[in-house]
Amino acid sequence: MASIISKKIKNNIYYYYVESKRVNGKPRYVNQKYLGTADTLLMKLNSMAAMKEPLYSIIIDFADVAVLLEIASRLRVVDIINTYSAKRNQGVSIGEYLLVAAINRAIAPTSKSDMAHWFSKTILSRLLPVTESALTPQNYWNNMCLNENVLSDIEDELVKIIVDKYQIDTSHLIYDATNFFTYIDTKQDSVLAKRGHSKEKRSDLKIVGLSMMITPDCNIPLLYDTYPGNMPDSKQFSVMLKKLKSRYEKLTRQTADITIVFDRGNNAPENIDVLESEQFPLYYVGGLKRNQCADLFTVNKSEYVPLAGENFKKSIAFRTTMRVYERDMTIVVVYNQNLYDGQIQGILNNIEKTTAKLSEIQRMLLNRAEGIVTKGRTPTKASVEKQTKDILKTEFMDDIFDIEITTYNGIPFLNYSMNPTRLDNIKNTILGKTVLFTNRHNWTTEEIVASYRSAWHIEHVFRQMKDTNHLTVRPLFHWTDPKIQVHIFYCVLAYRLCCLLRKELIAAGISESIGKILEDLSELKYVITIFGTSKSDIVGSFSQGTDLAESVSILYDLKGKYLPANAC
Repeated sequence: MASIISKKIKNNIYYYYVESKRVNGKPRYVNQKYLGTADTLLMKLNSMAAMKEPLYSIIIDFADVAVLLEIASRLRVVDIINTYSAKRNQGVSIGEYLLVAAINRAIAPTSKSDMAHWFSKTILSRLLPVTESALTPQNYWNNMCLNENVLSDIEDELVKIIVDKYQIDTSHLIYDATNFFTYIDTKQDSVLAKRGHSKEKRSDLKIVGLSMMITPDCNIPLLYDTYPGNMPDSKQFSVMLKKLKSRYEKLTRQTADITIVFDRGNNAPENIDVLESEQFPLYYVGGLKRNQCADLFTVNKSEYVPLAGENFKKSIAFRTTMRVYERDMTIVVVYNQNLYDGQIQGILNNIEKTTAKLSEIQRMLLNRAEGIVTKGRTPTKASVEKQTKDILKTEFMDDIFDIEITTYNGIPFLNYSMNPTRLDNIKNTILGKTVLFTNRHNWTTEEIVASYRSAWHIEHVFRQMKDTNHLTVRPLFHWTDPKIQVHIFYCVLAYRLCCLLRKELIAAGISESIGKILEDLSELKYVITIFGTSKSDIVGSFSQGTDLAESVSILYDLKGKYLPANAC
């Protein structure tokens, strides 16, 4: 027989479920389970009575949004933007508009038309004094009219705080430039959006240039500039150097001891003049083009020495001095076996493609001569020369292939062959080699090479900013220069917030890429489950995050700090 009994233990009453049977003619407890105190039993009964089938759930982006808001709050992003941007004290502030746009760019880039919907599905809608109805495309348009001077003041203040708060080493900066295509109408008047050499092969669209200087430590952008898409990279480099020199000591309050790393596309005598100007001289490490140092590629490998260190496996180098840009430079020629292997594989693939294209032209000309093909425009020697010239534009192909074009009865004929001697010469003298120059004469060869190799950091930045999943600058639909500048501003701000997040996580022993961090955090969501119409019928909970997401949440106390009492 089963029953519930009470036991008094140290003046407290506890309840138990018991089953009893007669054993040898006497009643005995054969099963006993503890149930709790009277209060505990009442709570369990009320909970059981309240249980209902859920009607629906609302899923809210939580961890990824909250952690970027945490960093932006510590940097005082909204306050700084509002300090320098004039607006009457009404409605949503410009700082709040741009912060929402920046976090959106980092998490789930969307158009201004979809911004309100995205915002309503994030914890931001419960944390910021911003209503969904305020986030219209027109309101964004009205609040993106900051001029260049205002943006510069905001940038100065933000970078100063970042450098101070995170103790950023500003002695080594990496420079490069890229561009982004836009959908601005060709007839639209714009200083920034111009037709130029698109690095994304969109020659049919106007492009906007973006140059940037970053730190090797977590790729944090310290200085950037938006410039006309038709301006050559080497000229923009000079503009950025002058901006850096005018702002560096003001921002960092440090005496300048900077090494600038840049690639071969920025080589120009005027840039070296700016770098070494007496008022603000800078150190630099750059790369030379082959036509600037052809003799160095013929140096026998017996004069190379191995580079010391785990990071320089399969690398040897030859060091000398040479007159470059009317200055005595330290020169390092580096041979890297991994680079050689990659280059030769690329050349062999290109040889195969080039052979196929030349063979197709040869076949078509033979078909024309034999009368198999009679329709269409008759090819000429000039047209065949143009076709073959276009095919041989791929690097080294013009050197490797011998071409002969003859005519017979007015029909051109193509003969081609690959020259193995020239291919061997390219293998032995060019492939695998990079020539560096610097005015850091006191650096070791390893320091010079390591500094130049750090340029991959900014290449990674630009790849990230063209990733359509996170942090993308594209698509750029804005039609006026001020709005293009503001768009780039909050895109760079988004990237800065993510870089600082990664820096903080590395300090805490969590080392992952920005993409991995954002993807994992996106899985930790806040779930509101609706059981009925009363407030007591609403239950909040969290989805199960990955180990990384849960670790980040605990590190920043996201659930405790960014889940307001009225979140449901």
